[in-house]
Amino acid sequence: MRKDNSLLVGILLTLLAGALLACMDGIGKRLTLLLPVIQVIWFRYFVQTILVGAYLSWRTGTGFLRTRHPGLQILRGLCLLATTFLMYEAFKRVPLADATAMLFFSPIMVTLLSVLFLRERIGPHRILAVLVGFGGMLLILGPGFGRFEPALGLALLASVSNALFLLLTRHLAGREDAAATQFNTTVSGAVILSFAVVPSWQTPDAGTGLLLAAIGLFGTLGHFTLVRAFAHAPASLLSPFLYSQVLIAGLLSVVLFGDPLRPSMVAGTALLVASGVYIWWRENRRRLEAMV
Repeated sequence: MRKDNSLLVGILLTLLAGALLACMDGIGKRLTLLLPVIQVIWFRYFVQTILVGAYLSWRTGTGFLRTRHPGLQILRGLCLLATTFLMYEAFKRVPLADATAMLFFSPIMVTLLSVLFLRERIGPHRILAVLVGFGGMLLILGPGFGRFEPALGLALLASVSNALFLLLTRHLAGREDAAATQFNTTVSGAVILSFAVVPSWQTPDAGTGLLLAAIGLFGTLGHFTLVRAFAHAPASLLSPFLYSQVLIAGLLSVVLFGDPLRPSMVAGTALLVASGVYIWWRENRRRLEAMV
């Protein structure tokens, strides 16, 4: 496949992944009103782990069950589990669009955590982008302390744990087999939740059962589509297109749940997206300059 066509396929697959993940969260928000959050998350993790394990077994055998960094893989899985739990608790309380937008504060958090833990140096351009991102976050949280929505703090904490997940993913890239990392994304959470869900279990009716099946399927397809996208083009080129998830979440929030799109939330989301894309652009520019 020609390079430009491969990039186009990667972009289209990334946009599709964003749509699938936004739909998964929309279904998840609906399910959190019907079942305990932990049960909703368990079903998503259980289905995804089974489907991904079956697929990898078919494609690569059982090699994906072995990992050279079990501790880091478990920690990475726990970070994603924390992100998911915090986000779904937020979905119960705030509009889907607001919570999703807050999650995309993660790229700014990745930059900050890279400075704190990886001792990376950032110049004035990225410092400015981080400050703009902070401004966007404050607008989404609500202008003025009188209008602050405390439940959005859950989504903010989710963006921090998601940033740790992304940093660990970046650290393991090239050091660990990709199939092992893909499988370990949810297996730790699935095991933990299988025990934790028992005390709060509620048997779902047929309609709710279909929604549970859908959330597991959409989650699996979303992550699988994203992996396929990265096979066509580098993640460094495709990352900005994941912001499509915010747009689609906004549409679902209005159409399915009747949530209003606050002007401050729209402005804050625009600032977050702009700062995230700028950080991405600067990192790629620095990478290209280092190769010259």
